[in-house]
This record gives sequence, structure tokens and C-alpha cells, in this order.
Amino acid sequence: MIPIFFLATLCLEVVSAAPTHDPNFDAVWQEWKTKHGKTYHMSEEGQKRAVWENNMKMIELHNQDYLQGKHGFSLEMNAFGDLTNIEFRELMTGFQSMEPNEENLFQEPLLGDVPKSVDWRDHGYVTPVKNQGRCGACWAFSAVGSLEGQMFRKTGKLVSLSEQNLVDCSWSYGNQGCNGGLMNLAFQYVIENKGLDTMVSYPYEAQNGPCRYDPEYSAANVTNYVKIPLSEDALMTAVATVGPIAVGINSQHHSFRFYKGGMYYEPNCSSTSLDHAVLVVGYGEESDGRKYWLVKNSWGENWGLNGYIKMAKDRDNNCGIATFAVYPIV
Repeated sequence: MIPIFFLATLCLEVVSAAPTHDPNFDAVWQEWKTKHGKTYHMSEEGQKRAVWENNMKMIELHNQDYLQGKHGFSLEMNAFGDLTNIEFRELMTGFQSMEPNEENLFQEPLLGDVPKSVDWRDHGYVTPVKNQGRCGACWAFSAVGSLEGQMFRKTGKLVSLSEQNLVDCSWSYGNQGCNGGLMNLAFQYVIENKGLDTMVSYPYEAQNGPCRYDPEYSAANVTNYVKIPLSEDALMTAVATVGPIAVGINSQHHSFRFYKGGMYYEPNCSSTSLDHAVLVVGYGEESDGRKYWLVKNSWGENWGLNGYIKMAKDRDNNCGIATFAVYPIV
């Protein structure tokens, strides 16, 4: 059984309580605060600056190595730069892992070879990138993304569905709102609830609230869900033949947190300790032969490749992308 992880542990260095600031970063620090609308009390700014500066130096070192060909992807400072390991873990992940019922295992269709590349964004299956904010509801965004794709496949209409509906209403199924959850438990809620509201009717609030589901605004249904076997080949077939797939990954490394672009491969990434949920919307191959999964995150369009990341494919299940993969039947 996969170990249970509610939240990520970002492996960054601990910053001392009484830090010394590098004056070379003064202007950049002020620009970063302005760009992201950051304001602090005098008592906390020194500590926030120290955390940010430590991250900035790590990013610069990584990018120096990237320019020398030591990495296949680059990093950049983003809105998460002033968060400590614990703060980021609590705010920006939220995947808990378990084994769903084995009777719902994916049966690979006998269709011969699947395409070399797929991008479901080109076929209308994918809504714009969303932002979970300071709430560990990645599981809800992952589940909703896969359900949006399947409802489009069924109806020909792409409707943005309500993550907040899942955050507020699926606690009795084992989810814990902003404190973490699972995509298959979200699907189970929709099955028994007989519906899920639209995002317009039940907008996202990035906090736990009372259940306000209204069947009048339901725009999706689920009859079952399917677990994909632990295999990148099986995941590839599912993505090619079904649509966007909800998956759990390991995102605990700073390289993921500050990803900017390129092919993401983290040699120290665990394939079993999953802490974040995302959506695989396709896959492809670069001109140099490196294969990737095209993954939609829920950290807003200012993260990564306009909210997306290219994760290494067929490299021993890097970061556990095929360890927990599931989609709904509608």
C-alpha cells in the first residue's frame, strides 16, 4: 500500500532566526514584493527576507548549472519565495494516498499503437488553469479537471466545475477540504450525490465552508471511476484513449516549487511518497528524443509554463506520476 501523505515536505534549508541579508538583493527584493503585493509587519520582514533570499540563491545556482547543461529545466522566483517548508506544505499541496477498489482497474483497449503525442487542450477538453490558493485542495482541482474532460467528451460542452463543492461537501467520504483529499473519494461523492455544481454557481473560496450544493446548478455526473495500473504505458494508453487523467505526484523538491520551463526530471524524486495532485492532459516528445508528460497544475498561470509543466516520461516513473492515476466514468 502506498504510504499516506496529506501534505508535501519541501526540502529547503532552514534559515536562522537572526539572518544577515545580502545587500546585492535589496533592489530585487523590493521589486519582488511589489510584483506580488507582499507587505509585512516590521517584526516579520527580516525572517521573510531571509527565506526568500535563501530560495533566490538556490534558484540562481540551479540556473547556472542549467546553462552548463547539467539540468534539463530552469527555475524562477515566484510568489512562493517567502514561504518556509512548513508553510508551503500546509498551503499548496494536499494529496492523501490509498488503494482504491481493485475491481475498477483500467482495461487497456485493443487499439494497436497509440499516438506519439497527445494534447487534449487542442480538442476542447481542458478548462483554463486555476489557482487553489492557500488551501490544500489540489485533489479537488485534479478530480474536477478529469471530470470536466469526460463531461466534454460526453456532451461536447466544456463547463468549468466547482472545486469548492468538493471541498465543502465530500468530508463524509474521507476528504478533508483544505487539509487534503483524494480524487477517487471526490468521484465517489459525485456518484452518491448525483451531481456536481458549476464553478460559476459555486465559486472557489480557498477555504473550508458549509456545503451549499444546489442540484439546480449541477452540470456533471459520475457513474463509476477507474484506477489505472501502475505503469507509464498504461497511463499513456489511458491519456490517449480516454482524456485528461487525475494523478498524484511527489512535488516536495524545491525544483518543482520554482519550476519555470524545460523538461522536469528530479533524480531524488520519490515514486511512492505522493503529496500533490495534478492533471495529465497529454504527452509528447522533444526533438532530441526526450519524452514528457504534459501536466496541468493548480497554482495559477504565473507558475511554470503558464500553469503547466513538462514532466519526464518513461524514466522509471519519475516523481510517481503513474503510481496513482484515476478518472471518472460519466
